[in-house]
Amino acid sequence: MFAILACVIIAAAIFSVFTKRIMRSVTALLFVLFSVAGMYFLLDYTYLGTAQLSIYAGGMTMIYIFAIQLMSKRTLQGFVESINSKRLVMGSIIALVGCITVIVAQLKSRFFEQFCKIEDAEIPMETIGDTMMGSEKYQYVLPFEFISLFLLACIIGGLVVSRNQKEDK
Repeated sequence: MFAILACVIIAAAIFSVFTKRIMRSVTALLFVLFSVAGMYFLLDYTYLGTAQLSIYAGGMTMIYIFAIQLMSKRTLQGFVESINSKRLVMGSIIALVGCITVIVAQLKSRFFEQFCKIEDAEIPMETIGDTMMGSEKYQYVLPFEFISLFLLACIIGGLVVSRNQKEDK
C-alpha cells in the first residue's frame, strides 16, 4: 500500500507541476493531498490524516471555487499558461536560494544533530497533542491560529476581487 501511495504522490505531483491547465493542476494536487492523508492513515496517525483531509483537501476545494468564481467558464476551459523561459530561470534561482537558506538555517540550529539523537524512541501521542495545541514556547496553537486568520483574509480578498471584476463588466 505504501508503494502504491508513493507512486500516486510522485506521479500526481509531477503532473501538477508540469501541466499547463489550472484545473488539471489543482486536481492533481488534490490527489497528492489525499495520498499523503492515506500515508498518515497507514501509519495509524488518524489525527494527522483527518487534519490533512479537512484542512488541505478543503483548501483545494476553496481553490476550485475561487478559480470558477474569478474566471468565466470559457476562459477556465481554454486557460493555458504559457511558459516563459526568463521566468522559469528566475523562479529556479529563487527556489535554489530558498532551499540553501533553509539548509543553512537548519545546520546552524543543529536540527539534524538533534533529530538523529532520537534513537527509535517513540513519542507518545499525548506529547504530540500537547505540543500541537499548547500555547507555551515551542508549541503550535498560536501559529495555527495566525494561519487560520491569514486564510480567512485570503478568502475575503478573493471575494472582494471577484466582486470587483463583476462590477467592471
